[in-house]
This record gives sequence, structure tokens and C-alpha cells, in this order.
Amino acid sequence: MARAFLIVMDSVGCGGASDAAYYGDQGSDTLGHIAEACAKGLGDRIGLRAGPLTLPFLSSLGLREACKSSTGLELPIARSEIRGQWGYGVETAKGKDTVSGHWEIAGAPAHFNFGYFTKTEHSFPPELIAAITTEAKLPGILGDCHASGTAIIEALGAEHVASGKPIFYTSADSVLQIAAHEESFGLDNLYTLCRLVRRHVDPLKIGRVIARPFIGSKEEGFHRTGNRKDFAIPPPDNTILDRAAEAKRDIATIGKIGDIFTHRNTGREVKANGNMALFDAMLPEVDRLAEGGFLLANFVDFDSEFGHRRDVAGYAACLEAFDRRLPELEAKLKPGDLVILTADHGNDPTWHGTDHTREHVPILCFGPELQPRALGSRQSFADIGESVAQWLGLPKGAHGKGWI
Repeated sequence: MARAFLIVMDSVGCGGASDAAYYGDQGSDTLGHIAEACAKGLGDRIGLRAGPLTLPFLSSLGLREACKSSTGLELPIARSEIRGQWGYGVETAKGKDTVSGHWEIAGAPAHFNFGYFTKTEHSFPPELIAAITTEAKLPGILGDCHASGTAIIEALGAEHVASGKPIFYTSADSVLQIAAHEESFGLDNLYTLCRLVRRHVDPLKIGRVIARPFIGSKEEGFHRTGNRKDFAIPPPDNTILDRAAEAKRDIATIGKIGDIFTHRNTGREVKANGNMALFDAMLPEVDRLAEGGFLLANFVDFDSEFGHRRDVAGYAACLEAFDRRLPELEAKLKPGDLVILTADHGNDPTWHGTDHTREHVPILCFGPELQPRALGSRQSFADIGESVAQWLGLPKGAHGKGWI
């Protein structure tokens, strides 16, 4: 029986979204602009990488063709003989965030309006903060603004440690993030606070409350740890994970997938800190996955470490490192296996601000028995989940049209 592996390269968009102007993102193109920068030498960093963007495995699956189909522009990377299936996906949900992208990929597009904290300063309603601080018995909060997660702990980390006030911040996404020191505030205390906040923002339809723990000191500097945890609202409809579970299929999820889907039918949840550690953790699960099984993985570093930080060289190096690992996955595949590589949104590191960008996403497929062909423009990310369902012989979902 066939197996399916769906891998989300977090934020690796390919530009071209027709509604990007609505989000202030017209002209954004994560892959295109990174490749252009590298071709001009603007992606060079001593000791990290240099020269044109080099992605031989992804190129062999049709990455150049997928990007050109999306934007009409040539991706300046080396040509390769195409052996995969390629196309691009169009998001229909009203968002450009992790949850909206992943849910739609899994067959449950969010056709409702998420709530947002739109004010860049004093971002949170005073009555919301009053209710949270009263119930949690907090001395107050710091932040209360739109901010980069790394910048705000540098600015407020020492005051947080001294005062015991957690750092609340947000962005253009439907999110409330809480940063706190793992030792002085306590990791369990932070998670408990996030669960409490989750209840308070449910009526506002905020997509995620995110725990952002960090360590360090004023003297040595502060840095975030790998103990991030997302507290999301549940998917609005049945997902491919739900259908696989109902059919008693083996399920494994890698990275933050469990948090995104509120741990609903997410099977064996495997976590690790960083893309390379996640890849190391995923490979044994590829071996372990039973016939008819489904593995769903998220690789977050593209987004969290380099997109939001507007680090072109770091993003390029991250893409190249990921590309170098993909042959290890291919070597473990069995006859009948399908791998789909895609993304959930964009995060153009050449763009203004520090937020996600509204873009199409590449869709690249390979497997021992898959024949090369163009998949064209898929008018919903839900086509991806529906194709997985077709491949695995699962019931049809309410959204999307498969290409199998």
C-alpha cells in the first residue's frame, strides 16, 4: 500500500499572489528575490555561503518552472533535467500565517476573518490585558506592541527578569506572542500563562498564542530557546489527518505540526530544534511509517530564523542545506511512496518590515514511480491535501481537487 510524505518548507513562497496588494505585499517574492540577491553577490557571507543560489535537488523537481509559472520570471538558478512534478498553489484563506496555510494544505481552508491586533503601539485592548493580568496574578506586562521577537527580548529582556512582567507582542499576523525567561519566569509558568491567554483571545478569533521562551542575561545577551510552543484555535473543518486517523492509518508529524492542529489526530509527534535536527528526527520516522501511512512535517528555520530577521544570506544558506539533505529522504523511499514539498506562505527577506508575505507556494512532487509533468496552477492549497487523500485511497474531502 502507498505511503505519503508531505513536507512544508515554512515561508518558502514563490511570489505572484493576485491579492498581494491587499496585504501590502504586491511584488514580494521570497524565492525569486533570494535567488536574484545571490546572483548579484548580495547573498554572500564569509564563512557561510557565496555565489548563485544552488539547489540541485529542488531544481530537478521543477523549482525553476514552478516559480516561472507563478510570477512569469526566470529564477536565476542552474537548469536541471526535470524528473519531478511541479506547479504552484494559491491560498484562498484570508491570511498569510502558519495556521491558515497549514489548515488549507490539509484540506480545511479558513474561510472566516481572523482577529488581529492592528495598532503597532499599545496593540492590545486594555480590558484584555486587565483580565489576563488579574487572573494570572501578574504585576503587569511589557511590550504591548508590534515587534521582532529577537529585537524585543534584547530591548526588554533585562527589565522582564527584574520585574517579572512577561513580554507581550504581536505582528501583522493573527497572533499574540509571549516571551519570558525560562529560568526566572519558568517554562511551565509560561505555558500555563499561554493557555490562560488562549481562552481570553478565543472570542477575538486570534489564530495563535505563542510561547517564546528565552535564556541569558543582560551581561551576556538573551537568545530564544527551542522550547517554543504554539496554542492555536482548532482547524475549521475535517483535515487529511482526521481522515487518515479515521481510516486507522499510521500517522507521524514532525516539528510544530502538533501545535498547529491542536494535537488532533497528529499521531506520533516528533520535535527537534532546528531544520537539521528535524531532518535527523524525520528520517527514522520514514523508515518506521507503515504501509498506507502519512507523515506531515514542518521545517521552520526558513521563516523563524531568516525570513522574519530579513537575513538573505542566512535564508539562502538554509535553503541550500535543506536541498543537500533531500537525497537522504529519497534513498529511504519504497515503491508506491509519494513526497510533496510545499510551503504555507511567503516571508521575503528583502521585503519591508518583519512579517510574512502573501504569495503563491511551490508544489514539487517526487517518488519512485512518479512520472514528470506540470501540475499547473492549483486554485487552493487544499488541492495538496486532496491529492494525498487520493494517493492513500482515503475518502474525498469537502475542499480541493486532487491531481493524482
